Amino acid sequence: MTLTTDTRGTIPDHDPDLRDWLAAIVEGSDDAIISKDLSGRIHSWNTGATRIFGYAAREVIGKPITILIPEDRLDEEPRILAKIRSGERVEHFETIRRRKDGSLVNLSLTISPIRDAAGTIVGASKIARDISERFKAEETQRLLIREMQHRVKNLFAVAMSIVSLSAREETSADALAHAIRDRLSALARAHEMTTSRWSIDDSDKPGGDLFTLIEKVLAPYDACDRIHLEGDHVSVGRHAATSIALLIYELATNAAKYGALSVGDGKLVISLQQTADQIRIDWREIGGPKLQGEKLSGFGSRLVENLASALDATVTRDWRASGLFLTIELPEAVLKT
Repeated sequence: MTLTTDTRGTIPDHDPDLRDWLAAIVEGSDDAIISKDLSGRIHSWNTGATRIFGYAAREVIGKPITILIPEDRLDEEPRILAKIRSGERVEHFETIRRRKDGSLVNLSLTISPIRDAAGTIVGASKIARDISERFKAEETQRLLIREMQHRVKNLFAVAMSIVSLSAREETSADALAHAIRDRLSALARAHEMTTSRWSIDDSDKPGGDLFTLIEKVLAPYDACDRIHLEGDHVSVGRHAATSIALLIYELATNAAKYGALSVGDGKLVISLQQTADQIRIDWREIGGPKLQGEKLSGFGSRLVENLASALDATVTRDWRASGLFLTIELPEAVLKT
């Protein structure tokens, strides 16, 4: 069979050097380059195909291309072959295929007719590019956008709470402006701690103090000294610090929306305890409104669970008449990372 390479496009039989050149290009490609006949049986298979799908050429040549297609996408193959028979080219078709081990891979396919020397369509060449990393990057981007939207919404809620609390406490416009400015500045500092690394150079700083970290994160919420922090000073690594700060920030935001910090006489007591290899954080809300269960939003609740999972931590909630009692326990080794 003579394969197409130009608009008529045959590889000249009298030019073996060109054929060898093109064969080397195909074999050296990172993309999967596969040829098949009009019945869908595989005729050629390059090393890129082996890398993506896991099959060696000897395992697939002569077999139907459908061994790579998940059952729920088998209808794609007849449509593709119909286009090829009519001389059409399928470009940048994004789909999913199955590897030898059963796992699925996201691919972008370009499929072109193969013609013989007389110009008759005798098969198809398929170039498959693995776009899994692009899909992961897009999913990460979507999650970051969702988190940003959630963070901005919470920041506005906290800002409104700060204004309301300050208005109840201050008796003059100047004092009110001063109080709001100071609390919003503290909120900005806490937000910066949760969204930036402590050090540009990983070797620059070993980390910080967990007691101080929590204190700074909670500073914007501490109107009238309603938050009491007690216990041991424990060092925290810069990587764990971000997760801890976000976790405390999420719980504090929830307390400001629904819990003890949402009312004027509510209080929050946090204690840190260190054992031989465990760190325990007790979060006690006192004097808040009566709740009929957990009030974390769906995304906020998932975020708390994800952060706890990242820290290998256990989070236990106890909704009492006096307010939320919550315990976070995590390995000291994880906290130091």
